[in-house]
Amino acid sequence: MSAHFKKKSAGTKQEIPTASMPDIIFMLLIFFMVTTVLRETELLVNVSIPQAEAIEKIDQKRLIQYVYIGPEKLESGGLGEPAVQIDDAIVRERTNIRQFMYRALREEPRTIVSMRVDRDVETGLLYDVQQELREAEALRVNYSTTREAE
Repeated sequence: MSAHFKKKSAGTKQEIPTASMPDIIFMLLIFFMVTTVLRETELLVNVSIPQAEAIEKIDQKRLIQYVYIGPEKLESGGLGEPAVQIDDAIVRERTNIRQFMYRALREEPRTIVSMRVDRDVETGLLYDVQQELREAEALRVNYSTTREAE
């Protein structure tokens, strides 16, 4: 009886079709290019941006260099003294702001400095940062706000 059910041997090779493999790879590549989020700055200071009525949106985001001013976030979860953050680092010495902005302006003269200042920061610190920006000849400065609710 068992000889009656012989296993058929295939005369052709069984291969996996790979013709559509390049299409799949390109689709995956495009998918990851579209969905990838570029690195964002990790905020080391707490910034609660004030509200304003008349605001203007800047279209060329790549020209913007953000300066964050607010209470420093502590590892314990609390808030410390007001500090200045540029990129991913807290700037301890005010003169480093000038050097950093000077370098940024040399690389891209059209750089716009966008100040994201906490609403509770004293104006003395803000004034010091403005003076350092002026010394670095960073004269294109704006202040980030959120739209005031009506």
